[in-house]
Amino acid sequence: MKKKKKISFAILAAAVTIVHFIPFYILITTALKAKGDYSSKWLLPDYFSFSNFLEAWEKAGLGQSFVNTIIITAAAALLLVFAGSLAAYPLARRSTKLNKMVYALFISIMIIPPLTSMVPLYRMVVDAGLMNTHLIAVLVNAASFLPLTIFLYAGFIRSSVPKELEEAARMDGASMIGIFFRVVFPLLKPITATVCIISSVFIWNDYQFAIFFLQSKEVQTLTVAIAGFFGQNANNLHLVAAASLMAMLPMTLLFLFLQKYFIAGLSSGAVKG
Repeated sequence: MKKKKKISFAILAAAVTIVHFIPFYILITTALKAKGDYSSKWLLPDYFSFSNFLEAWEKAGLGQSFVNTIIITAAAALLLVFAGSLAAYPLARRSTKLNKMVYALFISIMIIPPLTSMVPLYRMVVDAGLMNTHLIAVLVNAASFLPLTIFLYAGFIRSSVPKELEEAARMDGASMIGIFFRVVFPLLKPITATVCIISSVFIWNDYQFAIFFLQSKEVQTLTVAIAGFFGQNANNLHLVAAASLMAMLPMTLLFLFLQKYFIAGLSSGAVKG
């Protein structure tokens, strides 16, 4: 019976993997075909044309868009790790009424759709003169993912960081900030990797905030650049596929590099409140 369950689970996992891989496979086959080649999208061509990647890079202006997206994603992820871990530590360790209320507030914010605050947020950004700046993109994206970051860090600290280590450091005269940075934070590598992957993927692929606040070509991100490029090249899907493939590559490599920490973060109580 156990063997049959394992086989059934393996078949189901393989089927789900294949279904998710199909769009990626079609993207690759389309990107590697030369212009005018609209043969079956299910078959790899008997040749590989890389000219689509060079042409898409130049025509879509992906160079500047890559730089902008990297700056925004990296800065927002670093801000999330720093602010989220610092905020989660006292919330996880001190069970006061105030802390419980603050933690509940952060959790409740997670269920509010971000677009509901777009109108007042847009008005504030315009009044502050922050339109078309990297700073506003960093702040907005970091604020959007801060509740989830605190939720993940707090759950991990409660379930996976021994209090005995902190008590020993406190007996040696270390302050709460010193205990956090010297004792606690080094133990948060798994959940930090989880936070970095989740936040980076969503910020890298963000379109809803970028289209409102980053309208200038000098600061536009990859999603906005590719959306405009698709509108101009709707009849040339080879270029669009090449541009999309290049845009997704960095986050794919990031996940492959940090996947063991990502899995460890989730399996060690990262999603336990």
